[in-house]
Amino acid sequence: YHVSKKRVERLMKEAEIHAIAKKKYRATTDSKHSLPVVPNSLNRNFSVNKLNQFWVADITYIYTQEGWLYLSTIMDLYSRKIIGWSMHRRITQKLVIQALYMAIKQRKPSWGLLLHSDRSSQYANDYYQALLARNGILCSISRKGNCWDNAVMESFYRTLKVELIYPKKYETRIEAQRDIRHI
Repeated sequence: YHVSKKRVERLMKEAEIHAIAKKKYRATTDSKHSLPVVPNSLNRNFSVNKLNQFWVADITYIYTQEGWLYLSTIMDLYSRKIIGWSMHRRITQKLVIQALYMAIKQRKPSWGLLLHSDRSSQYANDYYQALLARNGILCSISRKGNCWDNAVMESFYRTLKVELIYPKKYETRIEAQRDIRHI
């Protein structure tokens, strides 16, 4: 079918449907650190055949009138379920460690699981790497400047923001946290 833009606008107006505007990208990854970085072992292999084989992790930000709220999440690539998460007003090492502890406690993975993340200092630091090693979790890190290496998590964040975050104007971080906790 061929439909004009004006017809779509009229039908949307009648149905009280509003398009969600695309927001400007803001980089939050500090990849210019001097910490050692492991290779990208995941290599965009997003097809998984069982639970706890591959996990992906990332951090995103949510704007509130009070200031930024940072959200760290870990997703199982098989179920596409968020299995660990943490929120804080600062983007710190503790943010990603709390999400990892939650995922480990919930899933109790066997040795050899691969966790993939971006190159940020929160994931490359010694404490985080030691925590992975103590739990038998192998680490994989995206190539520099390549968001496609963690596309599944980036897609999740895009959906979260378009469907939940952007339509609202959060006054406080607590208000945003309440909404996000219920997803």
